Amino acid sequence: MIRLLVFLAVVFALGLGFAWLADRPGEMLVTFSGYQYQVTLMVAAVAIVAVVAAVMIVWWLIKSLWNSPYTISRYFRVRRRDRGYQALSTGMIAAGAGDGALARKKTKEAAKLINSDQEPLINLLDAQASLLEGDHEGAREKFERMLDDPEMRLLGLRGLYLEAERLGDRNAARHYAGRAAAVAPQLAWAAESTLEELTERGDWDGALKLVEAQKSTRQIERDAANRRRAVLLTAKAQALVDSDPNAARTAALEANKLAPDFAPAAVIAADMVIRQNDVRKGSKILEAAWKAEPHPDIAELYTHARPGDAVLDRLNRAKKLQELKRNHAESAMAVARAALDAQDFATARREAEAAIRMDRREGAYLLLADIEEAETGDQGKVRQLLSKAVRAPRDPAWVADGVISERWAPVSPVTGKLDAFTWRAPMERLGQLIDSETDLPVPAIAAAPAADGKAIDIVPDAPAQKPAPANGGEKDMAAADAAGEAEGIRQGSELPPLPDDPGVAPEEEAEKSPRRFRLF
Repeated sequence: MIRLLVFLAVVFALGLGFAWLADRPGEMLVTFSGYQYQVTLMVAAVAIVAVVAAVMIVWWLIKSLWNSPYTISRYFRVRRRDRGYQALSTGMIAAGAGDGALARKKTKEAAKLINSDQEPLINLLDAQASLLEGDHEGAREKFERMLDDPEMRLLGLRGLYLEAERLGDRNAARHYAGRAAAVAPQLAWAAESTLEELTERGDWDGALKLVEAQKSTRQIERDAANRRRAVLLTAKAQALVDSDPNAARTAALEANKLAPDFAPAAVIAADMVIRQNDVRKGSKILEAAWKAEPHPDIAELYTHARPGDAVLDRLNRAKKLQELKRNHAESAMAVARAALDAQDFATARREAEAAIRMDRREGAYLLLADIEEAETGDQGKVRQLLSKAVRAPRDPAWVADGVISERWAPVSPVTGKLDAFTWRAPMERLGQLIDSETDLPVPAIAAAPAADGKAIDIVPDAPAQKPAPANGGEKDMAAADAAGEAEGIRQGSELPPLPDDPGVAPEEEAEKSPRRFRLF
């Protein structure tokens, strides 16, 4: 648009110039080699413009002829490059679709048309084709060659990382991930693998720096970064409890500030504060965490914050926790435990039963069994409560990747993932869902009196003696024995019915009995 306006302005200026000359008539006299040339001013101006235009045209023709070899070669070079990029594009699509043969064909075609130094994607397509063909060793060599090129270094590290993961070599995979994270901390795969390595060897400071780098590059959200920092600081505080209590307290308080509802951080922070005789501050930390999410570890530390307190004082502190979080099973359980220690069996029983009504689980029945044994000593009721505890859902615990732990840990022992442990009820057991009839007592069968008043003893049927086989009877006996064994196995392997099984009427059972089976 600007060029068009400039062109129109030049044409307009030329038109104004010629109009100005036409309005002012005059003559031009030129003497050259003894001759005099006299023309009007307008003709002279037109001649000058024509000469300039002719010179420009001649110069353009000479320049075009001079540059024609380069222009022709550039045309063929651009055409060759376009064909190469088309082959490269087709090869990348084939590699993504899993067509190894077409990917290899297009790789060779693109390598002939385009220099691999000018287009690094050819190296990537070559490595992908090798992977599709199953040549993993060749692919690793190509990825290693990429490490020498700064532009392809991260791509080579990524390929070597994936190959190490495929082979199960976690050390090599973490090595490549660490090199990539040092160059580009914004890479999620490199940062996560490096974070797992740092946490596995207990380098909490290095892990904290990496999380801070992730946060600065906006790789993770602010809330997720604060959660990770809280977990890492809690793990650091646990590691420094005995060696450096002051550093452990600082880390634990920061973790509690970042995640006030995180029970392990609150417990370690309150414990470190209470160890330094600041019970009031430690109690406030535990109370805030209890309001957010009750946890038995919080109740245990809160009720025993003062070692010299009497059992009634601990009961009062447990009741204070219950006031902070009413209508919660953990609150009732905490009061029930403290009441049992204080020999207040009525309060302990009432709170334990309330906990069962709010959350039926194994620990509540076990606590109620302890209360029953301590108060009455009735072993029948104790066994009844223990049987209910076996069938009740399990208590919440720290669970990560199928591993159940009594204590919290910062990483999973299976995958090494950070913050994998969650406080929840483990998977239900099969015995909790199905009550087997084998647990029920079998009633004894009394001896029936005979007609003459004498008792008749009931004895198991003795195996009847088989008649001697006739000619070729060994095969018939073997077949009968095999049939009898199969029938016995079938009857013995019958599973007990479920609790809600309506059963079968005696008449239908008699009709389905194998003794009534008739072939004709």
